[in-house]
Amino acid sequence: MTTRQELQHKIGSGFGALSTADGVLDGIDLSGRTALVTGGYSGLGLEITRALTRAGAYVIVPARRPRTAEEALRGTDRVEVQALDLADQDSVRHFADRFLDTRRTLDILINNAGVMACPETRVGPDGTWESHFAINHLGHFALVNRLYPALSQGTASTAGTASTAGPARVVSVASSGHFLSGIRWADPHFREGYDRWLAYAQSKTANALFALHLDSLGSAGTGPLAFSVHPGSILTPLQRHIPHEEQIAQGWVTADGTPAQGFKTPAQGAATAVWAATSPLLDGHGGAYCQDCDVAEPAMTEDMLIGGVKPWATDPDAAARLWQLSAELTGLGDLAP
Repeated sequence: MTTRQELQHKIGSGFGALSTADGVLDGIDLSGRTALVTGGYSGLGLEITRALTRAGAYVIVPARRPRTAEEALRGTDRVEVQALDLADQDSVRHFADRFLDTRRTLDILINNAGVMACPETRVGPDGTWESHFAINHLGHFALVNRLYPALSQGTASTAGTASTAGPARVVSVASSGHFLSGIRWADPHFREGYDRWLAYAQSKTANALFALHLDSLGSAGTGPLAFSVHPGSILTPLQRHIPHEEQIAQGWVTADGTPAQGFKTPAQGAATAVWAATSPLLDGHGGAYCQDCDVAEPAMTEDMLIGGVKPWATDPDAAARLWQLSAELTGLGDLAP
């Protein structure tokens, strides 16, 4: 059996680490397309939203802080802010119900929102879910499951106008942070020995595995194409929980706050997610883990700046097992048009 890892090889996109979101969208017309970008009002997500709207897309931005999102997006055309808290499964359900009631369809869904290296926090229906796993993975798992009827149709619509398009695409923003941990099957919620970096790492592996299994479920041509992406090392509000002194010690920034060599600008970091959401070169490569606007190679070193993808993030059996675990926790998982 061919594994996903064996398919993880560059396809020669013509873009690279220094490409920007606007650059990869040059010549692509997204008029009449509807996109949804979680966390699309801050850092990387804000760059993604702006690039998609400049290419003509209509973008829905679910936000835990709607007023903050509206202020950040002031002056951006074709954008709509809606309330959503990914840590709250009831909030996900209410958001999805409201969207489905409009009978609009989605062409692009980018799971971008997330948290990194947070102090130990418990959320979820019974207050026991570890926050990285709950927000970065389970919140998006529930969102895509509930919005699947809109995604599976593969048609574009915005402001009451519909047109035929290819299959919808779902892009999950992962990270080279997945190098540090696979899924901790015996204790995914860190009930024993919480480690904020391992918690973040597990959630990023989960993002990659989620995309892999979601794509396999739609492989019969009735569902969306799905991809995961490593955007690169970028300084954004995602690092809000990491003190400046620690960022210096990690080698991310100099004492005066200058990003280290190899770090990307937000516009460069947004490029791979936008490329995965739109490039025709990825037809036939569903489930791929991408970086630097191309399919990533298998990781051959432990250097996260070099990147690549570890085998535990491309394992179809682990992806199916994670899907089942997530379905049990959320009460979802049976996708239907």
